[in-house]
Amino acid sequence: MCGRARCTLRPDDFIRACYLNARPARHLNMDRYRPSYNVGPGFNVPVVRPDDDGDCDGVVLQCMKWGLIPSFTKKTEKIDHFKMFNARSETIREKASFRRLLPKNRCLVSVEGFYEWKKDGSRKQPYHIHFKDGRPLVFAALYDSWKNSEGETGEILYSFTIVTTSSSSSLEWLHDRMPVILGSKESTDCWLNDSSLSNLDKILKPYEEKDLAWYPVTTAMGKLSFDGPECKNRGDQINLTVVLKEERSIRKTPIKEESAEASEAKSAKEEPESRPTLENTKVKDEPVETSQQKSAKEEPGSQSTLENTRMKDESVENSQQKSTEEEPGSQDDYHQFKTKKDDADNMNSISPKEASSIIDKRDYAEFSAHAKPFAKETEKQHTGPVRKRKKGGDDKQPTLFSYFGRS
Repeated sequence: MCGRARCTLRPDDFIRACYLNARPARHLNMDRYRPSYNVGPGFNVPVVRPDDDGDCDGVVLQCMKWGLIPSFTKKTEKIDHFKMFNARSETIREKASFRRLLPKNRCLVSVEGFYEWKKDGSRKQPYHIHFKDGRPLVFAALYDSWKNSEGETGEILYSFTIVTTSSSSSLEWLHDRMPVILGSKESTDCWLNDSSLSNLDKILKPYEEKDLAWYPVTTAMGKLSFDGPECKNRGDQINLTVVLKEERSIRKTPIKEESAEASEAKSAKEEPESRPTLENTKVKDEPVETSQQKSAKEEPGSQSTLENTRMKDESVENSQQKSTEEEPGSQDDYHQFKTKKDDADNMNSISPKEASSIIDKRDYAEFSAHAKPFAKETEKQHTGPVRKRKKGGDDKQPTLFSYFGRS
């Protein structure tokens, strides 16, 4: 399959590439030719064919549309140059569109190279195939003419198709098809002038010479609108050139780059200004350091004052605690003295038996009052984690002997 090519040759280069320099040649419709780095079906491409109307030995360089439109195409049918832009060499004798063209409608197509896509999963990488020495490639092709309307005023459309064959051993990794390349004067003369169709089988075969070269190009080749010298650049170069073009279109005014000498001069001018600033910072830092030293010297005195205030606070707290501890005792003595005085007054007014019972009750109350604080202190000293005791039949209610013990 051959669907894209590079064709930027001058008109004289086409005749020279086909080894037809010695034969007379005339040009036809060459004003339609537009050199392009990305030629596809529907483009006007110059082809070389025998001159049937003029000199029998002459040739015609005529500009035709790539993509065959057979002469029997209906006038109402939509023209599509992508239907038959290639013709398989194995079936050109069988299909009516090509069989009737073999005897007298053979032509030559010259290009600088063609593009082929390598499939890698969902991705397709295009490659540019060309001769190592840079000479143009010559393809075998068939052409036809079609009149777009009846009558003498109708325009005649000339179109062609490129003959393809199976891929060579050196290019079968890239694609299973390739164009029929005519690499010698004998092969071009045979295809253009030989009336014996049996001799065509000798040239309709893969090109196995070792003078072909290829390299990857940008994937933008998939668009026919993409054109320019970037099409033939290598894949690693095309990205840079495209980026540079985009930057130029965005930046209307070029940015002036400073030379290395100018930058060094600027830095030299700025250095004297930077040095005084460093010295000023040093001078500013010295008072700060001296103030820190002074504060460090004064710290011991301040620490001693703090310790003195702490000692005073502790002495005040201790005195307060002692006063709070002594107050309950004084109150108890006062109450005991008052109760003794009251009891003495009452003793004079009651009988001796009642007086003895009152004295016993008073002694018991004094004994229990002195014993309860002691019990509370023992409870505070022996407090610990509370443990749940299992209730049993031997559990009894606590009594006074549980606090004071039995005598």
